[in-house]
Amino acid sequence: MISARNLTRRFRDLVAVRDVSFNVKKSEIFAFLGPNGAGKSTTIKMLTTLLAPSSGSIEIDGLSPLNQPHEVRKRIGIVFQDPSLDSELTAYENMDFHGVLYHVPKRTRRERIPRLLQVFGLWDRRNNPTKEFSGGMRRRLEIARCLLHTPKIIFLDEPTLGLDPQTRHQLWAQVKQLNQEEQVTVFLTTHYMEEAERVADRIAIIDHGRIIAEGTTEQLKATTAADSLEQAFLSLTGSTIREEEASSLDRMRNMARLFRR
Repeated sequence: MISARNLTRRFRDLVAVRDVSFNVKKSEIFAFLGPNGAGKSTTIKMLTTLLAPSSGSIEIDGLSPLNQPHEVRKRIGIVFQDPSLDSELTAYENMDFHGVLYHVPKRTRRERIPRLLQVFGLWDRRNNPTKEFSGGMRRRLEIARCLLHTPKIIFLDEPTLGLDPQTRHQLWAQVKQLNQEEQVTVFLTTHYMEEAERVADRIAIIDHGRIIAEGTTEQLKATTAADSLEQAFLSLTGSTIREEEASSLDRMRNMARLFRR
């Protein structure tokens, strides 16, 4: 469903992505992990038609994001880190408006909106403005909304950042249910290593713009003689925080890792 070959992106004197190649199979849950500034966001932007590569090639369901961007956008759903809901609209209205933008027929919208809101535990709040929703509820609604036009692939960029463990667990259970029922391919990034370890079928670790390791969790742990994916990740990328991209939240995570040791 996703194929990247020798993908490179340059910004003047900076090479953000260097000769990256990988494949994601149909209905696979594929995690893309890397430190801050490693090239994750740049890669996702190229995959989702938002940024043209400097060199290399991409295929999304056999289509080129560069030459066929509109056709690619019909086949993908995206949930970025920044909120994108209209807070004055209700949950149902946010869903319905998205369906209109993607030219989903009214009859199909009437069938899929209730089902998706029920799957993500939001049907009872369908008539409430989203400004009244908790962070976890808004995140669940964004993922439900991105599935409305029946995409073949969904891109989830840090979808559970800042959510409590219970909400994160519930959200991933719902995503996995849709993945299994509708054979949706999932491409995700996350800072929660235990999350990637539990959810992803395969993982690619990117650092300094290059993929330095790829495989299942067990393969990555075996390669680095690590007991957990987080230990394998730190063994491959180092434990020094990337100050040029680090936020206060990143620094807190780094301190927590040191204390756990």
